Amino acid sequence: MCRSIAVHHETPMNALKSLIENRKFEWFITIIIGINAITLGLETVPAAMERAGTLLYTMDRVILWIFVAELVAKMAVYRLQFVKDPWRIFDFLVVGIALLPTTGSLSVLRALRILRVLRLVSVVPSLRRVVGGLIAALPGMGSIVLLLGLVFYVFSVMATKLYGAAFPDWFGSIPASAYSLFQIMTLESWSMGIVRPVMDVYPMAWAFFVPFIITTSFTVLNLFIGIIVSAMQAEHEAEASADREALQSEQEMILGEIKALRADIAELKKERVD
Repeated sequence: MCRSIAVHHETPMNALKSLIENRKFEWFITIIIGINAITLGLETVPAAMERAGTLLYTMDRVILWIFVAELVAKMAVYRLQFVKDPWRIFDFLVVGIALLPTTGSLSVLRALRILRVLRLVSVVPSLRRVVGGLIAALPGMGSIVLLLGLVFYVFSVMATKLYGAAFPDWFGSIPASAYSLFQIMTLESWSMGIVRPVMDVYPMAWAFFVPFIITTSFTVLNLFIGIIVSAMQAEHEAEASADREALQSEQEMILGEIKALRADIAELKKERVD
């Protein structure tokens, strides 16, 4: 039985796609990002700049153009599909900010070069899952923020009316009360710094502050944790489900090839018998 074998030659574009999707290339970019993080940090050290300032600046420019070359390669390979991946858009924005002029009045933008380190989020899969979970949790977190804002407003109005006259710096207005209550919610010097001085004038003030701490620090804030954990679990389950479907599809393809191979063997045996 004669079979025709088609030989496919790899085009330059396919070779470029294989390169940028190669795991070793991803590790190379990850290492470059790490080196860039170190060089940007060393640029804040006067002693390091005196000894190797030119080298650090040169390394920074070389690394930047490596990132630019990577993005250009991805644009050439994916074309219109490039904008459909939010992580590619993220990389484009981070690198684009680094390309902005940093002279004159725009010299403050030099500090934004450190944003390139955030590319680790798009390169490392585990970090992408964490960010994906946080993004998925945003709708639920919005509801919790609204509830927390409502609680803060109610307690701020009450604190201003109760303690504003005696402690105008802490509770003289609603914004001042909200800031003081925020400090109390974070449990930062809340007892000796604010509550005990207030209790020296208003001995029953604990009946106001303790329920506030229980409501905010121990209840509402834990809702944030619950929503984030739930969203990350859902993200993990979705990824695991996608992996299972991909594995099942691969197994079905292998089974199909085995069946076709068996059919070919049976056909060969039949030809030999004939």
